Amino acid sequence: MKKIIVNADDFGRHELINQAVERAFNAGCLKSATLMAGGVAFDDAVKLAKKISGLGVGIHFTLANGNSVLPPKEIPTLVTEEGVFHGDYIKFLKRYLSGKISLSEVRSELAAQLEKISRAGLKLTHFDSHQHLHHVPGITEITLKLAEAAGINSMRVANTKLFDGELDSLGKFLGRLGLGSLAKFAAHLAHKKNFATPEHFAGIVAGESVSEKFMLNLIENLQDGTTEVMLHPGTDNKILKDFCQWEHNFEEELATVTSPKVLGLLAEKNISSINFAELIK
Repeated sequence: MKKIIVNADDFGRHELINQAVERAFNAGCLKSATLMAGGVAFDDAVKLAKKISGLGVGIHFTLANGNSVLPPKEIPTLVTEEGVFHGDYIKFLKRYLSGKISLSEVRSELAAQLEKISRAGLKLTHFDSHQHLHHVPGITEITLKLAEAAGINSMRVANTKLFDGELDSLGKFLGRLGLGSLAKFAAHLAHKKNFATPEHFAGIVAGESVSEKFMLNLIENLQDGTTEVMLHPGTDNKILKDFCQWEHNFEEELATVTSPKVLGLLAEKNISSINFAELIK
């Protein structure tokens, strides 16, 4: 049997992302989103999540390119002099590999992110992370323990395919190769703890957007089991590109998962669109 989980990352990062999640749920195949506890539109996202029955909400653990939940003075190795997380996963990993990141601070910050969402009254379906840092050895173990204690029993495995999207640079090739290897190890640890994971992952991880063409091809060639599609939809490219400092086509991804062609093909192929809560049933 073939199933698909379409998940919107960065829920709560900006109200225009939240609006896209609502539109994609109401008009499309998106049934899942992961919430950034430090996002400026967190409260708006929580309100929306409580309103939309059937939207599965997970936690988007964040250690780079965002805001912390704990005061910066409590996690000095994780933040810049300006009191925010370092700009991207590359900067984080350079510090991590050189011993400049405290795993104790990582544990405290991620626990605070979970606690904030719990206080908001949301029951979480799964976890993943911003820029896939939950796949980094040492951090994987922390996230699994925190999730287990919180009663979360599903995890994203970003086992990306080398040839999804453009391969126009050595950096993209090495990035996908490295992420795929780390994802396999993270999945091994998760399965030892009886976490459920989708069998396949189809998000494009090098910044390109998930286009209608990509999605139609994916559906035509969907493998047996459950496939997660990661995307970052939004309603206004100009505002979101400036806000996120990311050259990404947010609007295209929203159009893709609300496309009549995409929805029609899913129906024709009798492919169910689910969220992570249904993964473990």
